[in-house]
Amino acid sequence: MPSASSPTAPSRVPAPLQRVIAWLPADVDRRVRVFAWLSFVAEVLIIATGGAVRLTGSGLGCPTWPRCTPDSLVNTPEMGIHGIIEFGNRTLTGLVGILALAVVVLVWRMRRERRVLFVLSLVVLLGIVAQAVVGGITVLTGLNPFIVGFHYVASVSLVAVCAAFLVRMYQPAGPRTLAAPRWFAGLVHATTAVLALTIVFGVLTTGAGPHSGDEASVRNGFNAEVLEHVHAWPGYALFALTLVVAVFARRLRLDVRRWAVALLAVELVQIAVGLYQARNGLPEIAVGTHMVLAALAAATMTVVVLRLKRPVVATGRVVPRETASVRG
Repeated sequence: MPSASSPTAPSRVPAPLQRVIAWLPADVDRRVRVFAWLSFVAEVLIIATGGAVRLTGSGLGCPTWPRCTPDSLVNTPEMGIHGIIEFGNRTLTGLVGILALAVVVLVWRMRRERRVLFVLSLVVLLGIVAQAVVGGITVLTGLNPFIVGFHYVASVSLVAVCAAFLVRMYQPAGPRTLAAPRWFAGLVHATTAVLALTIVFGVLTTGAGPHSGDEASVRNGFNAEVLEHVHAWPGYALFALTLVVAVFARRLRLDVRRWAVALLAVELVQIAVGLYQARNGLPEIAVGTHMVLAALAAATMTVVVLRLKRPVVATGRVVPRETASVRG
């Protein structure tokens, strides 16, 4: 009798499943790239729609979870525009999850050769599931500002993970080597820490401000005017550090120089929007734009950090810059 490993042994995998596995890419191809970019865009978009929920006072448009009302899975006409906005955001969460699942499936066959991609895709998928639960807790606690803030920070983190996937997707598998001086890498990591601090203080400032998501929800109890200034301090420090990073990256002609300039540009727009909203009574559209820009800044910072290293081929030769570049 032939053993299970012999060529004549019958396969234990059903034929339809075999065809599906054979259809999956063995390396990064157009399908992976398209769905990875769609997943990234969807993660940014859901931050925008989540901001719309909060800024239009629709945070309790669906007053229960996981149903929209105790008797209905979807919003009802009686709930008006707030119900439509909140349920629309919940629906988008499903789309974000489907796209993330598609990426996991597409990298399944290469999970050993491209383990980093597989792990990052799993982090995104599991993070979306966790985010849905946190969103439910947010509703059930009447939009507790600290849980709402955590919900936003987690969303920004998922955007950064999607950005990391995009970077590694365009790089070959295998070890990587530092492509910048160690002092420069330390400067970039310090800038990353200041960016994280800026986002945290921004969340606390929003939690103390007027945009609570519902007129009946409580605020975090901090002084919003004081927090506006405290939030600005690390913001300006971030811009100064990024400027130093960009200048040295260009002078040293490092691989990361274009992305450092891109980060600087995002921060410039972010500062301009922040000043505008602070001086004009926090208009909703400006606050929402500020939220999305923070996520884009985190994504760009992720690219800068990952571009500090360059892939190395098996012979130990560093991969040329053109091969290791991030497209798009």
